[in-house]
Amino acid sequence: MLDPKLVENHPDVVRAALLRRNAGEDTLALLDRIAALSVRRRELIAVKEQGLAVRNRLSKQIGLLYREGKREEADAAKAEVAAAAAKAKEADEELKGIEAERDGILVGLPNLVDERVGEGKGEEDNTQVGIWGEKAALDFEARTHDEVGTALGILDFEAGAKLAGARFTVLRGMGARLERALVSFFLDTAAEHGYTEVMTPYIVWRSTMEGTGQLPKFEEDLFKLAAPVNGQDAFLIPTAEVPVTNLHRDEILDEADLPLTYCCFTPCFRAEAGSYGQDTKGLIRQHQFHKVELVRIATPETSDANHEQLTAHAEVCLQKLGLHYRKMRLCGGDISAAARHCYDLEVWLPGQQRYREISSCSAFGDYQTRRMGLRYRPTPVDGKKQKPKLAHTINGSGLAVGRTLVAILENYQQADGGVVIPEVLRPYLGGLDRISARD
Repeated sequence: MLDPKLVENHPDVVRAALLRRNAGEDTLALLDRIAALSVRRRELIAVKEQGLAVRNRLSKQIGLLYREGKREEADAAKAEVAAAAAKAKEADEELKGIEAERDGILVGLPNLVDERVGEGKGEEDNTQVGIWGEKAALDFEARTHDEVGTALGILDFEAGAKLAGARFTVLRGMGARLERALVSFFLDTAAEHGYTEVMTPYIVWRSTMEGTGQLPKFEEDLFKLAAPVNGQDAFLIPTAEVPVTNLHRDEILDEADLPLTYCCFTPCFRAEAGSYGQDTKGLIRQHQFHKVELVRIATPETSDANHEQLTAHAEVCLQKLGLHYRKMRLCGGDISAAARHCYDLEVWLPGQQRYREISSCSAFGDYQTRRMGLRYRPTPVDGKKQKPKLAHTINGSGLAVGRTLVAILENYQQADGGVVIPEVLRPYLGGLDRISARD
């Protein structure tokens, strides 16, 4: 959530940031509404404080007037106190409504974007800031991963559809083993980089979703449970970012303990409500998929360095797998609502003859921590205790497991229909170096 004082006192800064996101007139009009609400809020606060001041001043006099036998003056003071209290109460009730409306608007506004984020409307306007490796040199016509996997008998789209409909898949034999190997490889690589592995619930409360910004904006893309869980609306997680980042909700951490770094493997569940007709074949856009998520909680001063470090850790996974990729800085029209700066790592898929996102590494500033009440206490200065500050959050996929499986099937496919297993994964598969039809 944005800082209410920033929105109130510097609307031009917020408006400029929204324009870089290609915000529509309806969104821009919300700033004018906040301005009007802020004016009325100040008026009501003044009325409330004035009423309370009158009540407090006269209340002290009433008893004295009665004791002095000045009943008429005391009764008049009581009436004035009652009127002042009623006026203060009326102002307070309106104030609560004003603040509820203002907070409702604030929670729906996207994050401010970093100055490095360029203008643009979509992914075609993103900027390449790095590239690694070479495209796979195949001397035959490359097939897509779904063709390769189906021919090998390791991807069964029909079975997935029979069980749950479109956008579900059953992995068989070496398909399932390779997916499991990737999970272990990603977690082991994260551990080498110092991340603490956690396992979290796959079902979370509405308030947890609100903490990381998935709600209220993206409810249509989530799977909501039909019945409350422990008294709250609950949802299947769309990413481990949600439960892991919320681990320190409403806490005050010590600066000396930062950054905190976590990795977490979970299934992820997404309704994909806005992607009708997109990627209907294969594993690219599923309702259920696996991911290993990297999360860092840092100070504002070290936020950028932590973002770069987390992104580099995700890149190491691709490099160890020998997968050619490019690093893209997302433009204002493509970056997520909660992120202020984001790199997408896009792996080359020879079967599709295009780059596809395999990891999105985002820096959120204090957008999420303000919602969650996640703060840290700076190191004492000259022995003097410092006031708590909002921490910064960073996360990214390290990596999306299903999309990595896609990349391996397409980049390591062979002319005879088999698939070579990347060397780094072979220890997880008992030394197996190839998937063939007989597997």
